[in-house]
Amino acid sequence: MTRPPRRPGGRQERRPRRAPLDGARLTAYDVLDGVSAREAYANLLLPQLLRERDLDPRDAAFATQLAYGALRARGTLDAVLARLVDRPLADLDRRVLDLLRLGAYQVLDLRVPAHAAVATTVDLTRAIVGTGASGLVNAVLRKAATGGDRAAWLEQLAADGDRRLALATDHPEWIVSAWREALGGEEELEPALLADDAAPEVHLVARRVDRAALAEESGGTPGPWSPYAVRLGGGDPGRLPSVRAGAAAVQDEGSQLAALLLARAPLEGPDARWLDVCAGPGGKAGLLAAVRPAGVHLTAADRAPHRAELVRGTLAGEDDVEVLVADGREPPWAPGSFDRVLLDAPCTGLGALRRRPEVRWRRTPDDVAPLVELQTALLDRALDSARPGGVVAYVTCSPHAAETVAVADAAAARDDVEVLPVAPLFAEVPGIERGPYAQLWPHRHGTDAMFMALFRCTR
Repeated sequence: MTRPPRRPGGRQERRPRRAPLDGARLTAYDVLDGVSAREAYANLLLPQLLRERDLDPRDAAFATQLAYGALRARGTLDAVLARLVDRPLADLDRRVLDLLRLGAYQVLDLRVPAHAAVATTVDLTRAIVGTGASGLVNAVLRKAATGGDRAAWLEQLAADGDRRLALATDHPEWIVSAWREALGGEEELEPALLADDAAPEVHLVARRVDRAALAEESGGTPGPWSPYAVRLGGGDPGRLPSVRAGAAAVQDEGSQLAALLLARAPLEGPDARWLDVCAGPGGKAGLLAAVRPAGVHLTAADRAPHRAELVRGTLAGEDDVEVLVADGREPPWAPGSFDRVLLDAPCTGLGALRRRPEVRWRRTPDDVAPLVELQTALLDRALDSARPGGVVAYVTCSPHAAETVAVADAAAARDDVEVLPVAPLFAEVPGIERGPYAQLWPHRHGTDAMFMALFRCTR
């Protein structure tokens, strides 16, 4: 082992101690690494890391900004890095690429002095990957800083049309095109894309607690659309007594409206049996259990046992409910068994890009068609599950035309189905009409981009 040199007189000369790694930046890197290596969801991983590491509020806020920002901006960051690295980015060590993204995000998008962004990222690289990789990171980030901020780099990349809009708003081009189709033109396209990049508020749902009391307890304000919603500017909702007790929960206000659509739908005949087909993890089932009239039996089903278990936890303490492990395409219940049926179908999740910034890069156009096939099959069986005169609500957390309007139109073509307009049931919510269906948008409503369609069975 090599020992430090001795000073004159025989005493060993101590090497200077390396400064400890920056806790906020290390936490942000660990989120990027979890997303890249294990396909983790940032909105689940980051809160866990923040609790474990007990960062002070300022560092926690910076870690959140870095992690979500670098994940969201991956496409733009990679376009810049590809200009600066002398090999395909796919050939880099995955850890090095994530460190380069973390450093480049600070240089391009944040007001972090270049020397600080470079030095701290080099320190992280040396500790995580090794000294050899730190030289590459140092050289690349210095070049990135020399090129200027995002606006300057957009000029250098010489992008135009959808390519420029995609880079400027941190979206893949195929999502830019899909949003244009969903919005029906250019007028709202850029505001809608930019709304995906804004940090979302935390939304609470008051299930078994008075909303005014929940607003006072949390320091939040009543939501504008759902009579059960409270919006928070920040803080950890998991520490609220009402949330810990299960009387309230975190739930986007758009998801609340999707559940309320089923409860508000005009019904012909008896109203005694409700079904939530794809209920996991249980948010909408929890609200349905809270708002149903006395005597209504609620069945909640999910084909994944672990998700059904989450539903059981949500519905714990509720009377007259049952939770089933069941595939909605091959249901164990008889046709015509239910008065009201909710299908919150599996989808791309593109309507929640504010909350899951990595999803925009994880999803591809090839993911859409298999999901549409699944959604169509589930909706057919959901319609079969409702009795004559019963209603079915179809909702997805996406504005993509293929998994929203196209699926709903296919169901509407059945000769035993009547489409019920959604907008009249939410007269207090402006700008939701999408033909006879409804579409919520972050830039219009401050919610996730939930799609809603409503059908009555006429057979």
